[in-house]
Amino acid sequence: MARILSYLDAIGEALAQEMRRDPAVVVFGEDNIGGTGTDGKLGNAWGPTKGLNEMFPDQIFDAPITEAAFVGAAVGAAATGLRPVADLLFVDFAGVCFDQILNQAAKLRYMVGGKASVPLVLRAMWGAGMRRGAQHSQALYPIFTHIPGLKVVVPSTPADAKGLMTTAIRDNDPVVFFEHKMLYFSRGVVPEESYEIPFGQARTVREGTDCTIVAIGRMVGEAEVAAEQLAMDGMSCEVIDPRTVSPLDTESIYASVRRTGRLVVVDESNPRCSVASDIASLVAQNTFDSLRGPVQMVTSPHAPTPFSPALEDAYAPNSGQIVSAVQRTVRSAVPA
Repeated sequence: MARILSYLDAIGEALAQEMRRDPAVVVFGEDNIGGTGTDGKLGNAWGPTKGLNEMFPDQIFDAPITEAAFVGAAVGAAATGLRPVADLLFVDFAGVCFDQILNQAAKLRYMVGGKASVPLVLRAMWGAGMRRGAQHSQALYPIFTHIPGLKVVVPSTPADAKGLMTTAIRDNDPVVFFEHKMLYFSRGVVPEESYEIPFGQARTVREGTDCTIVAIGRMVGEAEVAAEQLAMDGMSCEVIDPRTVSPLDTESIYASVRRTGRLVVVDESNPRCSVASDIASLVAQNTFDSLRGPVQMVTSPHAPTPFSPALEDAYAPNSGQIVSAVQRTVRSAVPA
């Protein structure tokens, strides 16, 4: 049965269903129970763990404000049989526990020849738009995508957030689960039952014939708005949501570009060594003969996220920039 849920509530429901299904699933981080002194009534900074303490008192824990300690503890717990979901809160805080992620979680299974696994989920909120400043607004999923041994998930809808979280918890490898703050209160149809969405399987949000738009996270919504605007001008755009950037469903992207002959990649992260530059490069290498115009990237500038509301509003990519990028690649088209 499908209901309307928020992105945040969809994540909370996935956590509850998996904790009920498997007692080895444990949740910990800052204020998961205490909720800034409200005795579980708030359930973390945004409320996804609200009520879980009453249902699963032995499976949810508060951690001190030391990311290095509780992320390290999560790696150890995962290696010894539990399935921890550790809440990093802002992904920006990964700077103080990066060794635990880069050198321990990501490499343990490889270094012991598959004799151990690290079934860890690291929840991390990200993105600009909430006036949180340069140290609380970054789009750092390209950094984690670069690291072999990690899986990186960037859901754009409540339904995907629930299904991908379920898959992440059941996965035997470490998963970094990116949740855009600006999507937390977006709403959509979410099935009530538990379900999985496979990693590495992109979603075709909208079919089209003139240009492929690959958009990540919150940018999927901006791409949909742009596609609607372009349709009024007679341009048909296909919108692809990768859902996961490691693994990346390259075949769905290639197949779309082969049909449309053009590509625009929309990525909120900074442009250098970004997921946008990676996808653009892969498409240029593998579908060059199908391209009828130059690949375009729409990204944030190569600068820290500003705190000024006016500057922050201009910082992240928007539908207008996507429209312009599509128009550029169409105008520059070569004969088919």
